[in-house]
Amino acid sequence: MQNLKVAPAELEAILLSHPSVEDVAVVPLPDEEAGEIPAASVVLAAGAKESEEDIIKFVASNVAQYKKVRVVHFVDSIPKSPSGKIMRRLVKEAMIEKIKACRLHT
Repeated sequence: MQNLKVAPAELEAILLSHPSVEDVAVVPLPDEEAGEIPAASVVLAAGAKESEEDIIKFVASNVAQYKKVRVVHFVDSIPKSPSGKIMRRLVKEAMIEKIKACRLHT
């Protein structure tokens, strides 16, 4: 991601250390300037009130600037295989669709 390697698992571990994050998947999204940027699909714990910006700031305070998550989307669940592995392709496709839908409504 962003021509400098950012391991999704590293960012996921940081996000999962946040008390309001129940589950997460980090995927690279295409970006015109950077090539790819880290993006997170986040399942918040019941009753959590954090905003996307709160989550982005939390990660930024724990990693180098180039590693910080640039996009956060809240979801009800993270798609996983029967063995529990994150289905990153589905996460990425859902994020891209959500971004496209938001652009159509603005």
